[in-house]
Amino acid sequence: MADEETVRRAALALPEVTEQDHWDRPSFRVGGKIFAVLRPAERRAVLKLPHDRQEMLFEVRPEAFSPARWGRLVWTFVDLPAVDAGQLEALVAEAWREVAPKRLTRPPR
Repeated sequence: MADEETVRRAALALPEVTEQDHWDRPSFRVGGKIFAVLRPAERRAVLKLPHDRQEMLFEVRPEAFSPARWGRLVWTFVDLPAVDAGQLEALVAEAWREVAPKRLTRPPR
């Protein structure tokens, strides 16, 4: 089972990540862009995942993943108690890759 600290540890372990307040909630950013937000009162996180990944998660695990809509943007709500820590860590890294500067995501030469 995952929790807020799972998200925080996974996010802060990634290169150049900062934690900042976002509407009274912890958010995680790289290059000034948000890729994850915690919603502690709801025991949820919100992740910026690729569209194809979102669709798959919504279909396969609707009890754990649901759409979070803000205008045209669709992010992914994650019910933290419904996912395991390893899966959540992988999803946080995937969300980070969605917004991280390319210089950080390129494999080393």
